[in-house]
Amino acid sequence: MRNVMAMAVKELQAYFHSPIAYLVMTVYTVIGGFVFYSSTAFFALQSLRMEAQGGMGAPPLSLNEFVIRPILGGVLTVVLLFLIPLITMRLYAEEKRSGTIELLLTSPLTDMQIILGKYLGALTLFAVLEALTFLYFTVLFIYGNPNAKPLIANALGMLLYGGALLALGMWFSTFTKNQIIAGAVGLAVFLLLYLLDWVSAYSQSTVGQVFSYIALTTHFENFAKGVIQLSDVVYYSSVIILGIFLTARSVEALKGRP
Repeated sequence: MRNVMAMAVKELQAYFHSPIAYLVMTVYTVIGGFVFYSSTAFFALQSLRMEAQGGMGAPPLSLNEFVIRPILGGVLTVVLLFLIPLITMRLYAEEKRSGTIELLLTSPLTDMQIILGKYLGALTLFAVLEALTFLYFTVLFIYGNPNAKPLIANALGMLLYGGALLALGMWFSTFTKNQIIAGAVGLAVFLLLYLLDWVSAYSQSTVGQVFSYIALTTHFENFAKGVIQLSDVVYYSSVIILGIFLTARSVEALKGRP
């Protein structure tokens, strides 16, 4: 475990010694801040309209349903499809480009220690992004009265969602020494996995149901609602394990190359 943590710290330092971490954090913060401001402004406007009309017998608008859920389950899940490839594209591609991959693979660390260390470093950077998201939501507790319990499910879902994308992106990074290509492959596959749920809108066949189950969005909906279901946790955990397993197989193949 000590070797894994040492590798994770090394990867995290590499992110902040390059523009990648600052670029990702800046873009995410700006977009997240704009979305949060727009959502809360719309919520405040709708609330004022309802008060002016005497409420019309309707219950008060929910901050969880009108602000938090659309941000997490809508906009930010799409934004992460574009930003996570920026995090994962360098994990192995940069090692191959700089020629340090041979030193890494012949080091005293095992392949799995290296893989888990790199993954944990990337996951830590993603956790920083998630913390920034929930930092926005603290404003709602200062000026409003949202339900805090669903945020636990929201936080877990976002971590699993990002963790699954990171595991797959790390695998794609083993394909090439070109970071741009690794990032492009990751973006293309992530978008496809995101859009697969569209099939269920026009097909209820077995194939349509399979595509809907594979889609990333299908399993995030319950988390966005504040509900933790074992099947959704198992899905994302399985994708993470699959991504790490495929990365290990790719690293073994790299060792076999002349």
